Amino acid sequence: MREDLSIVPASTVPPTVSTQLARASAKVAGFLEVGLQGAANTERAYTSDLKSYVTFCERHGLRALPADVETLTEYVAYLATEKPAPEPGDGGRGENKKRKGQQPLTRPHSLATIKRHLAAIRKAHQLAGHRLPATLDALNVVMEGIARTLGKRQDQAQAFTVEELKQAIRRIDLETSAGLRDRALLLLGFAGAFRRSELVELNIEQLEFTERALLVHLAKSKTNQYGAVEDKAIFYAPTMDFCPVRCLRAWLNLLGRTTGPLFVKIPRAAPGQMAIPSDKRLSDISINKLVQKRLGAGYSAHSLRVSFVTVAVLNGQSHKAIKNQTKQKTDAMIERYTQLNNVVSYNAAQSLGL
Repeated sequence: MREDLSIVPASTVPPTVSTQLARASAKVAGFLEVGLQGAANTERAYTSDLKSYVTFCERHGLRALPADVETLTEYVAYLATEKPAPEPGDGGRGENKKRKGQQPLTRPHSLATIKRHLAAIRKAHQLAGHRLPATLDALNVVMEGIARTLGKRQDQAQAFTVEELKQAIRRIDLETSAGLRDRALLLLGFAGAFRRSELVELNIEQLEFTERALLVHLAKSKTNQYGAVEDKAIFYAPTMDFCPVRCLRAWLNLLGRTTGPLFVKIPRAAPGQMAIPSDKRLSDISINKLVQKRLGAGYSAHSLRVSFVTVAVLNGQSHKAIKNQTKQKTDAMIERYTQLNNVVSYNAAQSLGL
């Protein structure tokens, strides 16, 4: 997000990152520039968050950068409060329920989203050469109050079972290009516990087919920002229709090339003809819509990853074995992903031997 501060009015940002880079030696500038980068999806989210923050500050006559504690506490309280929705054409998204005699209201942001906004503001201060106020006790107390009010449990993508995935695949029309692509993406995404950002960025040359498994070489991911190559192993399944490796080969045969983006957009074809895939990557939004189309509106692209963790835990896999595929760093993340909250289906009380 090197240029993301262009959204902040110039008068509020005295030293820009380019000024700092210009003052540094060539070697220092290069490392500084790379050090301030992040995952592409994170950068996009931060850009949106900073626009929201700057708009709030302008509307209330507050200074965006450098921020004081009062500005930050007012902003997080604003994010955590139900408030009137924007007027039509004012950039508002989603549906808002109207209360009798009142404007439609927007829901409070989740605790995780509010923390991300603060991270974006912190990054903006880094880029502009500012430090956040040294004493943030008031902000921490307000954030604790928000956590207690909103609840610390984060919204989580819904998990599906293996049988639900198989049923979705059985419904796919494999006489179409989109059908072959979607089957391969769903099976690979689930078997590899992929993030949608990773699926978007996958290239054919990152695939290595071996007798035992398909190896997918990832040069960079959300938890691997330093470019060390990480591998995911995708194993053969007994049934062709549900084998992620063989279904991916079927999709590659249709693509007819050995380099370039793996999952791409497919233009419309004349009736009765197989559409020729384009060379344009699917976007993260497209992948989300694809999952919802095939599995149902209650799911999202993140369901592929969440479902892998949940199924693996239910099958008795160790956290170490799960992390080998998900590339998560802590056991706590696995616990958060595992959706075993049904007190009837998953409860030790049913195995007491009474």
